[in-house]
Amino acid sequence: MKDAEHTVDSLSEASPLRILIAGGGVAGLETVMALRGLAGDLVTLTLIAPEGEFVYSPLTAEWPFSVGRIHSVGLSRAARAAGAVFVAARVEEVDREARTVSLSTGERMGYDALVLAVGADAIPALEHVMTWDDRSDSDMLGGLLQDVEDGYTKRLALVIPAGPVWPLRGYELALLMSQDAYGMSADLEVTIVEPDPPPLALLGDHAVQLISHELGRAHITRLFANQVRLEGEHQLELILHPSRRTLRVDRVLALPKLRGRPIVGIPGDHDGLTEVDAHSRVSGIDRVWAAGDCTSFPLKSGGVSAEQADVAARDIAALAGAPVEPRVFDSDHIEQFAGLPAGPYLEQRLATAEPGMTMHLPTRGVPALTYLQKDLAAGWRGRG
Repeated sequence: MKDAEHTVDSLSEASPLRILIAGGGVAGLETVMALRGLAGDLVTLTLIAPEGEFVYSPLTAEWPFSVGRIHSVGLSRAARAAGAVFVAARVEEVDREARTVSLSTGERMGYDALVLAVGADAIPALEHVMTWDDRSDSDMLGGLLQDVEDGYTKRLALVIPAGPVWPLRGYELALLMSQDAYGMSADLEVTIVEPDPPPLALLGDHAVQLISHELGRAHITRLFANQVRLEGEHQLELILHPSRRTLRVDRVLALPKLRGRPIVGIPGDHDGLTEVDAHSRVSGIDRVWAAGDCTSFPLKSGGVSAEQADVAARDIAALAGAPVEPRVFDSDHIEQFAGLPAGPYLEQRLATAEPGMTMHLPTRGVPALTYLQKDLAAGWRGRG
């Protein structure tokens, strides 16, 4: 403990800590905003991302929620507003001994602290079916709903694969399809196929009960399978394993598996994702943190990404000598933040001029169940 205190004291008297943040999604931007708010001039910030903008849409703060205009913020502008420098590049290699990163532009940059928030790649879990991920647009679901209304699709399976995944999107999609079919007076049987135990269990018993209640009210069936195989062309059959139960459907909508984006020098688990401790520190590597979809925490959402970013920012701010207490990622209370699309610091920076609009909805049971329809209309593309 004395060594840690000595480190913090000596850093507070030295030059500002050089902080590199790799990734321009929810986790990356929340880290930038949080560090500036917590550490002030004790840090210099550089945001590194290959994309040039962050796209989002605010919602009304009062129930029932509705969508504001689509907004996009250039990452260069967002970084500048937080007193950070923006570099348009991808981090390709980390030299943990020299504390440098190599970029896709050929440049090398040194750091005192590095935060990886590079997201993950979405890989189709099943071939020859529709896959929904954060790059999908509402036209895909619009076509499916048209088939439901025209009577071509009466049985729909929504597959949530095993492993790291955005599970809340699966429940949202099932509810959206069921509710829209009901509104069109169309017959549609919706079945969710999910692993056992389901990713939903990570949210805790209360959240499980709430979501299960909503699915039951919508007459949505839940089946469990750790592996799914698709057979047939005109008559689709899903073979569920290990039960070997057969489910006959007209259409299949699947969530993707998530795989890490490799960075030389950063170890990954069997999914290529980065393991972190309760302070968002990368396991076994000094002065490197990670947040968002690139981490090995199995439940992915914007709220989880932002919470991990806030935990990392507090840890780094304390290292820089700021008068803040580090805290841990509380995996026992994920329900409180799992569905929220943005963290408190990012929300402040993205505050809109539209009266009564917000980026941060109040918790009403499980907030994620209120988002998808608004996200589709708004074109939400925020990535972790």
